[in-house]
Amino acid sequence: MRVLGIILGSLIVVIAFNLFLIPHEVLSSGLSGISMIVGMITPIDTGVANFLLNFPLLVIGYKKLGKKFILYSIFSVMIISIGLYVVPVHAIAGDKILSSIFGGALTGLGVGFVFRCSGSTGGLDIIGMILSRKRDFPIGTLLSAMNAVVIVISGFLFDWDSALYTLISIFVTGKVVDGIYTDHVKLTLMIITDKGEEMRKHLLTNLYRGLTIMDGVGGYSNDKRQVLISVISRYELNDVKNLISEIDQNAFVNITETIEVMGLFHRPSHQ
Repeated sequence: MRVLGIILGSLIVVIAFNLFLIPHEVLSSGLSGISMIVGMITPIDTGVANFLLNFPLLVIGYKKLGKKFILYSIFSVMIISIGLYVVPVHAIAGDKILSSIFGGALTGLGVGFVFRCSGSTGGLDIIGMILSRKRDFPIGTLLSAMNAVVIVISGFLFDWDSALYTLISIFVTGKVVDGIYTDHVKLTLMIITDKGEEMRKHLLTNLYRGLTIMDGVGGYSNDKRQVLISVISRYELNDVKNLISEIDQNAFVNITETIEVMGLFHRPSHQ
């Protein structure tokens, strides 16, 4: 299902680019926008530029982030790059404002689908995740800064009307992504199991979060249990549930939405 979701999301991004944004010289955000610029002002195809710009980041991300996440991201980037190369650039709508809004919404929809399937469309998402894991760097500031660069470049290369249309598209994309991909929502897990040590090693190996472990006793059975507590983001929930089931399918897991997290959210590097 995740592979199908990544394919669907990536193809939606391709449609948004080649049928709504690129024909009207409206750019997307981040490296996708820079790829569009390269495709518009050089003989290099947008899909080829997208792959070449993302490739170094994917290599770095493979070493810094989870293997599964990067493999899904590589898959998405390849589909988008091939799609941009194969699908002809053709304007569906003649109105530039409508194309900017609808193209931005479609881009956000596609990116959101890929995020929900534990992948990314490459580019700034990988940079942001690497920085956020190394230190508490505000990802939103980084993304906004890069988007501002795309808008300024758009204004100088084309015209400032196109830059403002690009701003509209980026704004709509961000709103749609936030509506679909709820990474900012945090969840607290309380896992009660009699395989505490195995569970601890498995989660710490595959999950970039810390754990707090307490001893417990079953109220009815009087058997000893371990209670593992961790805070994760919502998009990690499916992966974590699978990890728990791999060790103990009978584990009792309580999942609650967390209002606020203070202190380090990621796992300390010395662990």
